[in-house]
Amino acid sequence: MDAALGPPQAMAAQREELTPMMAQYHDLCAEYDDSLVLFQVGDFYELFCEAAETAARILEIALTKREDSTGTYPMAGIPIDSAESYIESLLEAGYRVAVADQVEDPDEASGVVERAVTRVVTPGTLTESELLRSDDNNFVAALAHDDGSYGLAFLDVSTGDFVATGTGTRETVRDEVARFDPAEAIVGPEAPEGVFADGCMVTGYDPEAFAADAARERVTDYFGSPETHLAGRAEVRACGALLAYAEYTRGGEHGRLDYLNHLTRYDPREYMVLDGVALRSLELFERRSVHGSEGTALVDVLDETACALGGRELKDWLRRPLVDRERIEARLDAVEELSEDPLTRDTLRGLLADVYDLERLVSRVSRRRADARDLRSLKATLDVVPEVRAGLDDAESALLRDLRERLDGLADVRELVGEAIQEDPERELTEGGIIADGYDERLDELRATEREGQQWIDDLEAQERERTGVDSLKVGHNSVHGYYIEVTNPNLDRVPENYERRQTLKNSERFVTPALKEREEEILNASARADERELDLFREVRRDVGESAERIQDVADALAVVDVLVSLASVAAQYDYCRPEVGGDAVEIAGGRHPVVERTVESFVPNDLTLTRDAPVAVITGPNMSGKSTYMRQAALVAVLAQLGSFVPAESASLPLVDRVFTRVGASDDIAGGRSTFMVEMTELADILRDATEDSLVVLDEVGRGTSTADGFAIARAITEHVHDEVGAYTLFATHHHDLTAVAEDLAGAKNLHFRAEREDEDVTFVHEVAEGAATASYGIEVAREAGVPPSVVERARELVVENAENADVEAGEASESTATAASADGGRADAGSDVLDELARLNLAEMTPIEALTTLNRLQREL
Repeated sequence: MDAALGPPQAMAAQREELTPMMAQYHDLCAEYDDSLVLFQVGDFYELFCEAAETAARILEIALTKREDSTGTYPMAGIPIDSAESYIESLLEAGYRVAVADQVEDPDEASGVVERAVTRVVTPGTLTESELLRSDDNNFVAALAHDDGSYGLAFLDVSTGDFVATGTGTRETVRDEVARFDPAEAIVGPEAPEGVFADGCMVTGYDPEAFAADAARERVTDYFGSPETHLAGRAEVRACGALLAYAEYTRGGEHGRLDYLNHLTRYDPREYMVLDGVALRSLELFERRSVHGSEGTALVDVLDETACALGGRELKDWLRRPLVDRERIEARLDAVEELSEDPLTRDTLRGLLADVYDLERLVSRVSRRRADARDLRSLKATLDVVPEVRAGLDDAESALLRDLRERLDGLADVRELVGEAIQEDPERELTEGGIIADGYDERLDELRATEREGQQWIDDLEAQERERTGVDSLKVGHNSVHGYYIEVTNPNLDRVPENYERRQTLKNSERFVTPALKEREEEILNASARADERELDLFREVRRDVGESAERIQDVADALAVVDVLVSLASVAAQYDYCRPEVGGDAVEIAGGRHPVVERTVESFVPNDLTLTRDAPVAVITGPNMSGKSTYMRQAALVAVLAQLGSFVPAESASLPLVDRVFTRVGASDDIAGGRSTFMVEMTELADILRDATEDSLVVLDEVGRGTSTADGFAIARAITEHVHDEVGAYTLFATHHHDLTAVAEDLAGAKNLHFRAEREDEDVTFVHEVAEGAATASYGIEVAREAGVPPSVVERARELVVENAENADVEAGEASESTATAASADGGRADAGSDVLDELARLNLAEMTPIEALTTLNRLQREL
């Protein structure tokens, strides 16, 4: 265990002798032994012993020491006012942070000030705006196992998004984890390893939280009977444990998450499956290859959303494209209507730009962490809702009409906040200046008393100057001595008898009068009582607003969907996208374009693609840099866009409903896992051959490069035949094995495509146009020359090509002569490979795994 976590050993050895404050620290470290405890001492958070040494090293702060009767302890501290930046650094170093605040006023404490952990900050449960670096979802996941099934739940504590699913396979768990990309995960007993990404903090959480009865009780407490929301005990256990963990991270402050109103259970089969490999190779969220400019991914070219709500919703749609044709068509209807109505589109965009992040606002309200400015921001957003609703008055599509009805203006909440909270309130809740005049009669009376007393003070200076004849006399105030009358030393002989000396300075004396002391008491009493009254009133208002959390979240969800539809319509109109037809039995794309690449090059060459049920496989050849990878990726992206409900970059497109997109694109290795590039490639291919169906879209790029030419070609051919004969998926296979084109000619459901290149002497021009048939040359040397390989190397390569061709011709002639001699010597045997052919004929390929088939094929090839 990390020595920085848990109770310090030096303190544990003498727990009973520790001072009360250090005993508090020790006990909190024991209770929160998975976290670094930040212990409030005045205006600082302190750490001691090994935790202090660790924090000092990570945060680059001074390491000091604290001495008491039991010894000397290393100590390090950070200012409370800037704590969030330090907490962020500790999180990045892989630690959780338990914040232990003083929970009673030091002036009122009879002994040591009571402290308690008010929040545990972890990578997946962040709610502080300073720590949430983007508007994206920040998920924490929980994984449970029960009776052969897996339950998986995802929660964004900052927004209240809570979803769950179940599956019987480890592979599906891995796929769903890749969709949501959680920052943190808790796992129960018997949960599988290796399904979460390396950057995810994974913890084996309290088994009691995953226990079936405890989990069921917690889910019921939040959402009612689990059977109405979830399917199976594993899902209930995952959701219950995740709720328990979220409550734990709130420390002792209001453990329950009242704003969690929706638990959505989904079936992975309701969405197109995009595993981690597909997400990366298609660059849906992060740029991986050389396409486009730095940082450009598919989401970047689609995202013209106006508010944070829409940005998150768009990513969710992209993460989970639909497979339900009716839902897809409903989205497409709305996008089409908005794309043809620029006035409505621009009006809605302008209104949505004024929308604050309602989901995170209502989360802070419900967690009692919202300040007065948060409430004003919430009201400002709700003020926009009636205008957005009016902007949809003439909507014709069913989805837009439904969204209009869901846009509740929440007039009661707007009125409450508008009447109660000042328009420009102070951020600090304890210093007044947050409740509007006229909202509360008692508060108005206290403020009036304070103002009258202050006016009396303001008038006092003029009155006393006139009475004493001292023109330099002044009335002032400080936090230590209160109100005073100050007279300079040369005028002390004019001080009236009723002045009482309060403070002596170098050049003056300060006095009070009985009347001034009386007024001071009235003013300070009224001010303190007004501040207390304001705080009580604000908490009441915040609580009342929190009771409408579910209604506010529904409005937030509707605004998010409107924003996404407006964004997709804007992109479609601006970049000439077309409405796709979905649900057919063929891929038919005319003038298709890559949505990212076309934005980053001066001119983009569109291309057609046709794949049918009878001919679902296309083998694609052509030179490097000719456009094969872009062509295949754009086909996959068109399918993804169509099923999330977007128009697509093409002249026309008719597409089947794809259940899953598989990709094997580019070279990568897994050094940490001890896997070579070729092993990673074969593992991904095994997943494709195992899980693909006839409704899948498979994109394969240059399979078989990580081994010998003979083995690579054998693997490529076997895969092509298996996909064609056994799977029947829509498949695009780009290959450098030109011999594979002969296989495509032999298969009834396959065809050859190639990318044309024009050659003139030693110059090659890639026209980026796809055509029927196989490529006639690879132009590898020409590509090397254009890439800047030294001329001497290029010329030597040309010489070697000629030599190899001449040697091949000689060897072929010798082999022919040798074969004829051998045939004559053994009595005219017609076929020296007859034994191999006989064994090949006897093979039962239907009962062989792909790997067994490849191994057998390789052996037979060597024997032949």
